[in-house]
Amino acid sequence: MTATRTPPRLALALTVTSLMAALTLTPAQADDGGPSVPPGTEPSATAPVEVDPNDPDLKLPEGATLAEPKVLDIKQVVEDQSGDERREDTNADVKFALQAEVLFGKDSAKLNGEAKARISAIAAEIKNQHATQIRVFGFTDNLGSYAHGRTLSRQRANAVQDVLDQELKDAGITYEVRGYSEDYPIASNATEAGRKKNRRVEVSFPRGEG
Repeated sequence: MTATRTPPRLALALTVTSLMAALTLTPAQADDGGPSVPPGTEPSATAPVEVDPNDPDLKLPEGATLAEPKVLDIKQVVEDQSGDERREDTNADVKFALQAEVLFGKDSAKLNGEAKARISAIAAEIKNQHATQIRVFGFTDNLGSYAHGRTLSRQRANAVQDVLDQELKDAGITYEVRGYSEDYPIASNATEAGRKKNRRVEVSFPRGEG
């Protein structure tokens, strides 16, 4: 029978990584037991450093082999006390989520006076990360028709993208702008508190290498 053993010097690294994952805050859960994400925004952890299975320091028993490596995509989530704004950082991406109420009036895609300052802060982080590919996705709750939500969420995403474009003034940036209506909730639509979280605009972009 072939034995599988985690090398001693890797065990500590895996333990620390697992502990960090356990301590990471997570966003509110959706109705299906976990938050859902739009296509193309799934976790994308990079492969670990390659380990030489023949390294004598591993001290594997005779006939033993290394198990397949497991990669944890660690996510750090920071949400302000009001819940109006949330930032998620992974090893690959940065994502900001702004609740619709802090950007727009009810059932409106017209930005309010406070919105530009919040979007400008996101633009500053985009510059800091030297990002050239930006996603701007709009979402609604499940009240009203799906078609209306699709139109409203896209109009709101367009409005945020317009301000980002004005702030960044970079012809080399590519935008992906979509409206998803009630799809991909991050909280339960059964309560107003959950619906408020789901009415949002998300801006995401790759992390810089620096």
